[in-house]
Amino acid sequence: MRRPIAIDLFCGLGGWTDGLLAEGYFVVGFDIERHQYGQERYRGELVVQDVLTLHGSQFKNAALIVASPPCQEYSYMAMPWKLAKAKAAAIRADTTGAELERLNRLFNACFRIQKEASIAAGRHIPLIVENVRGAIPWVGRSRWNFGSFHLWGDVPALMPPTRKAHKVPGFRFDGSGRSFQTASVHTHSVDQGSGTKIGGDWFSDPQSTCRRHSSKSPQRKAASAMIAKIPEPLARHIGATFRPAQ
Repeated sequence: MRRPIAIDLFCGLGGWTDGLLAEGYFVVGFDIERHQYGQERYRGELVVQDVLTLHGSQFKNAALIVASPPCQEYSYMAMPWKLAKAKAAAIRADTTGAELERLNRLFNACFRIQKEASIAAGRHIPLIVENVRGAIPWVGRSRWNFGSFHLWGDVPALMPPTRKAHKVPGFRFDGSGRSFQTASVHTHSVDQGSGTKIGGDWFSDPQSTCRRHSSKSPQRKAASAMIAKIPEPLARHIGATFRPAQ
């Protein structure tokens, strides 16, 4: 295969993938479900499989691994709510470390897969993991952020500039603590150059998709999947940085 291979873990609708395809990669995405909403669908080669069941050795031919593990729990515990604070305190109070391991299991799986892939390949395979600022107290400081998109792993020293962007968690107000979407933003416009996420502000806009539809509705799931997409300038920069020389 002439094109370099990229692996997109927790691929969703393919925010990473869209940019990597534009940079000439052959991209294989892994997700626990198929995201397809009208004309919106994943554009790479999709494998419906739980990322936790993957072994990195199968990616020994990859040039790059990217990942965006779900951020809802990290986002929730960053909120100034009594139940959110209690949940965070309970994890910190668990001296066995089991709750922290459970919390970080998807995040840690990305680095396990990278290690297994690199050992099988006999070379280092770069990994970029994206998540929210709320993950920092639990997984350590991010290497860089593109607006509100925080990055861990093999983050390049030179990154593209970005204006301020917002990745704001949206949650039920019934006290359950269950999130109904990955995130919402403070703008309705799409600005790929700024790192601003797609969607409306749940908190102030009564007409936003996430307020007008139930948590399990196709409309809500579609909005969440769109919101979670990585800005194309960021994905393309990462792809260009790690694309093997021809």
